[in-house]
Amino acid sequence: MLRRVVQAALVATALVAASGIARAQGSLNLYCSVQVEWCQAAANAFQRETGIRVSVSQKGSGEVLAQIRAEAQNPRGDLWFGGTGDPHLQAAEENLSAEYRSAALDGLHDWAQKQARDSHYRTVGIYAGALGFGFNTELLARRNIAAPACWKDLLEPRFRNEIQMANPQSSGTAYVMIATIVQLMGEEQAFDYLKALHRNINAYPRQGTGPIKSVARGETGVSISFVHDAVTERLGGFPVGSAVPCEGSGYEVGSMSIIRGARNLRNAQRFYDWALTPAAQQLGAETKQFQTPSNRATPVPAEAPQMSQIRLIDYDFARYGASAERRRLIERWDREVNTLPR
Repeated sequence: MLRRVVQAALVATALVAASGIARAQGSLNLYCSVQVEWCQAAANAFQRETGIRVSVSQKGSGEVLAQIRAEAQNPRGDLWFGGTGDPHLQAAEENLSAEYRSAALDGLHDWAQKQARDSHYRTVGIYAGALGFGFNTELLARRNIAAPACWKDLLEPRFRNEIQMANPQSSGTAYVMIATIVQLMGEEQAFDYLKALHRNINAYPRQGTGPIKSVARGETGVSISFVHDAVTERLGGFPVGSAVPCEGSGYEVGSMSIIRGARNLRNAQRFYDWALTPAAQQLGAETKQFQTPSNRATPVPAEAPQMSQIRLIDYDFARYGASAERRRLIERWDREVNTLPR
């Protein structure tokens, strides 16, 4: 009799434990377009807090948008975290992301809330960062080349084969650069500029962080990059400097979107809410990523570029975040610039 009671108690205990595990279990498929260290830190922290298993796929924002389009009839991802905001707005326009209004919205900076409104709440801003130049200070000094300070400097003969920018077909960073030049100069003059710049480009890597990593390794002298990525490399011990162009520059509102048709929708919503909290947003700085966080209560690291002190253009996110405009500009770049000899 006693033995049966003990056995029943053990079975009951096992069932209770199993039900607790079941409640804690679940999964989330995360497409991530920030640097891999931040992706993994966010996944690990969320998994520890919730028990939800997170699978991470890290790619540039242009690549993720292409993947989400390809998977539209059978989505494999649940949530897209980070990357430039224009592709997120395009996903929203194409009904590839799901509407979700987080309770955390009121605590965000105006630019982050505007991103949500412009997308009809299909995406939200999670950070901001200014576009500029990175450069290897030691390499330029050895070659007796002055660092660039303005967009016009990049066309000078001293930068022949010294510059990298990412490929706009796969990189949101590179698309922001093209859209910035168009807004600064007008489209025809901008494409004349891009053609002239092409002569000084030695490579177009697929991901937006590729050029600044090449600068850090001494493989190229100059990159067109977000300036916070240059800060990351400098704090990593590399001889990297940065500048924001004297004429003014564009910027990104890095964004987050729930993928329409997500199989793990409730877990995606839970991650979305969590990622807008100050505790979650501080993970960026902890992994040496120095964008400006979207939650007003999140401390901004001293190392981060101060957006208020940078000459930024009035970037037209509504126009240049539209699918047709992005497609048109990239196709023109591929046709008129990418085919030229260097």
